[in-house]
Amino acid sequence: MNTELSDRQHMILRAIIQNYLETGEPVGSRTLSKSMEPKLSSATIRNEMADLEDMGYIFQPHTSAGRIPSDKGYRFYVDTLMADKEQELDELKNVMLEKTDKVERVLKQAAKVLAANTNYATMVSAPVNKRNTLKFIQLSQVDVEQIVAVIVMSGNVIKNKIIDVDEEFSNETLLKLNMLLNTTLNGMSIEAINLGLIARLKEQAGIHSKVISDVLDAVADIIQVEEDMEIYTSGATNVFKYPELSDNQSAQEIIHAFEEKQQLAELVSDTLSNEESHGIQVYIGDEAPMKSMRDCSVVTATYELGEGMRGTIGIIGPKRMDYEHVMRTLKTLQNELDEINRKGNSPPPS
Repeated sequence: MNTELSDRQHMILRAIIQNYLETGEPVGSRTLSKSMEPKLSSATIRNEMADLEDMGYIFQPHTSAGRIPSDKGYRFYVDTLMADKEQELDELKNVMLEKTDKVERVLKQAAKVLAANTNYATMVSAPVNKRNTLKFIQLSQVDVEQIVAVIVMSGNVIKNKIIDVDEEFSNETLLKLNMLLNTTLNGMSIEAINLGLIARLKEQAGIHSKVISDVLDAVADIIQVEEDMEIYTSGATNVFKYPELSDNQSAQEIIHAFEEKQQLAELVSDTLSNEESHGIQVYIGDEAPMKSMRDCSVVTATYELGEGMRGTIGIIGPKRMDYEHVMRTLKTLQNELDEINRKGNSPPPS
């Protein structure tokens, strides 16, 4: 509760914001006096609105008598909602638990459902592991000129890499190389594999040092590919439904951000870098990490899909977005994705 405001000021500010969310028009004292319960006179409301304006919660956009919320006012409204609203929304439950074992399909569908459900632009990032470590490496001969490296990373992500060789390896040699790699690298992150460690591995491998170099290059390539973030988006054109976004270059910048996705990837990285956060975050106006979203509100939540695998759900809309509905929807989707994780990776019944 904001102690800077009286109970009556709380009530009036909330009424101004809710009215503006519904109409998109500046709100005047006469409008509020007709709709508020308990009833207050227009003069009383005008006095309180003047104080709210002095404190920076509302401002007068034009010469009209009406006021609209400032970023500080929206922040008050959002924080109040987040403090006392933990409701469940069942609309997405059946959609997110469809008969599918494809995470990609689930996340693509999630982005579409979010856009349809909220009428805002939405994005869902595929889960990534910010602390990728090696769990196991298995080298096997394919033919005289090739071996395959099966690389298992944290989160039980499995990748295969074909490596060209100029000799045929015996089973005993491959066994020794596998033991050398796993004894040295098990549990290590790619950042921890430094030049000194590589030199020591190559020395221990002797005449097979080139294979060790190729395997380490493959590990680095695979982990880099894993960090190339996949982001599924939907509803970018919904921004045209809101005059405050579509009547200037804001819409163009938002559409561009959704097409090239680099700024969205930065938003995901910013969200996931907050290790303490598994809840909902709200960025209003200039609080957003992306310049193209300065006229918007951005609401994000993290989800988990497996051992250390985390992703981000995001909704981008006007500052007068329906925060309550957005946060209920995000919370439900977050719970559904977490539920998939809790059920484990067992295949669905046939």
